[in-house]
Amino acid sequence: MNIIGTAAKIGALRSIAGAFIALVFFAFSSVATLSATFTTESLTIRKADGSTHVFTVEIAADSEQRAQGLMNRKDMAAGRGMLFDFGTTRRVYMWMKDTYLPLDMLFLGQDGTVVGITPDTVPLSEAIIDSHEPVRFVIELNAGAAKTLGLSIGDKAESPQIKAVQANP
Repeated sequence: MNIIGTAAKIGALRSIAGAFIALVFFAFSSVATLSATFTTESLTIRKADGSTHVFTVEIAADSEQRAQGLMNRKDMAAGRGMLFDFGTTRRVYMWMKDTYLPLDMLFLGQDGTVVGITPDTVPLSEAIIDSHEPVRFVIELNAGAAKTLGLSIGDKAESPQIKAVQANP
């Protein structure tokens, strides 16, 4: 074999090795991205008529948790959900990329008051879901929960996470 042929083979092996390393890095970074852990707490939604509905929610309070959210989950038990705390009151934009569950999104002010509801989001959609006004929290529940339970704007959510924010705005 001549020097040119050997150099070509070495170049090809380097390209394959580089591609393999990139693939391993991508796979590792994808797994790392989805490795957030969540704590759970009880969350109560108090309706205007005084009735309440209690959920067990996972807390997404840091950037890794908020980025992962409910992505790649195929089911969620009734009475469960996720509470996103954005750390500040601001306009929020959500999406359903890599989220297989249709969800209801409840947008909450800093005091836990429901200021907006987006029902029945479309799984796997990259369409932006806009809070339309500054919010501190978003609750994600199984699609249809808001309608079934009669949840509406003005209802109030209460949980240890929300109370902690109220104590230290």
